Amino acid sequence: MRETYDEYEAAGRLRVPVAAWRWATASGLVPAPDAGTGRWSRAVVEAANAEAVRAALRGPTGASWAADRLTEALGEPLRFRPRVTASAIGHLVRAGLLTYLGGEPDHPDVHPDQVATLARRRDLPALLDRHVPLGPDQAAHRLGVRRTDFDQAVRLGWVTPIATVDIDYKRQGGITTVPLYSAEAIALLPLTRPSVDWHALRTLTPGRRSPLAALTPDPPGEARVLLAGIARIARVGRAAVVTWRRRHPDFPTPADGTDVHPEFTLPDVIAWLLAHDKIAIPTGVPAATLSVRPSLGAGAAERLRMDDPILELTDDPTGEDRLSGWMTDTEADTLAQLTTAGAALARLTAPGTTPLAVPDGLDVIDRFRAGSGGLRVTLAWPAHLRGTASPRHTGGVIRHGLPHTALTDWCRCARQTCGGIIPTPYCADHGRVVEPVMEWHPADGIRCTTLRHTTPPVSSGTGMPS
Repeated sequence: MRETYDEYEAAGRLRVPVAAWRWATASGLVPAPDAGTGRWSRAVVEAANAEAVRAALRGPTGASWAADRLTEALGEPLRFRPRVTASAIGHLVRAGLLTYLGGEPDHPDVHPDQVATLARRRDLPALLDRHVPLGPDQAAHRLGVRRTDFDQAVRLGWVTPIATVDIDYKRQGGITTVPLYSAEAIALLPLTRPSVDWHALRTLTPGRRSPLAALTPDPPGEARVLLAGIARIARVGRAAVVTWRRRHPDFPTPADGTDVHPEFTLPDVIAWLLAHDKIAIPTGVPAATLSVRPSLGAGAAERLRMDDPILELTDDPTGEDRLSGWMTDTEADTLAQLTTAGAALARLTAPGTTPLAVPDGLDVIDRFRAGSGGLRVTLAWPAHLRGTASPRHTGGVIRHGLPHTALTDWCRCARQTCGGIIPTPYCADHGRVVEPVMEWHPADGIRCTTLRHTTPPVSSGTGMPS
């Protein structure tokens, strides 16, 4: 009688599918191989519960189904993130994140429960970047640029293939060898090449010549960077890099240059910065959240998302503020419909600024589809209306009041640095029972900032924003 079994022999002994035995091993239902690589002893195989092994499989699912589930987990919109493909599932299996249950190794069958567990992981974007290489079109999508711009980056030597794959296009010329690129290297390009205006590159319209076409390729060999260049990549001062070099024995060794101006190889620098948490691989894209409602209050507010936002706030009270970013077609249509009849920005939460609001005048001034296929929308509103958003769930602008009469000692309204107050409902001078004579302005808006520079400091009272 056979004393050891491989996976096929073990499955045959229990009369279960090979996929069931593979999943039982991966899930811990049966012990790991104990008789050598990929082999089990007779005692282990005979001790296994065939019905439990068969029931645990629940039917393997194909790579295309698994890819769709992981794409759904990434969320919408997929700005700067290509869809997960069936071939990506093969890479995840080879990385040990999914168990191979059968089928073609490049497009394997996997277990739906394991796919669901992977989809729930918060680090899913980082795992995909680390283990799934990208073709040229996918790489351009990951970077958020046109394919022609990505081809220029390859010409310049900024990225190089890490592997290739043969694809049979059948009616379109037969088998073609396609280069594959590291998704992490692609995502790092805006950091490793800080001199490039990536915002401008991502908003180029189809047909325009790539700005990268005028640049000279890197010299043969690995790219070099000075201390000042390392500082730009890490977004710190040059002195900080000098300190890192002095304090960390593992700081990269200069490859060229002088004692005053040493040169380092860029890959070594990037590896060190990542290892010491000085930079991070961008796994997502910053986003702004907009709560937009009809300015006349006739209708509920719509919550919208804008990716990779650029917020331009002017200091000119006669000018306008602008916000631009990527939106889905559906949300862009909703925004356009709201602004046609007049809309208010009840609350805008964007990176780099406190939540703000605008009571009226919201307008879509530009909407175009860039060469990467994304839809970019630009909003504008009168700058003098902009102010800090209320913390209430309905949003709205917090307003400061400048009393036309002197404040009394018993007033407990919150005093503001601009010289105004935020009235409390129970204040005898400024509450709901009276109609105080005051000049109102949006909190932290243009008028508020001007008054703050010209008003002597005031002591702050107590009170809650109305």
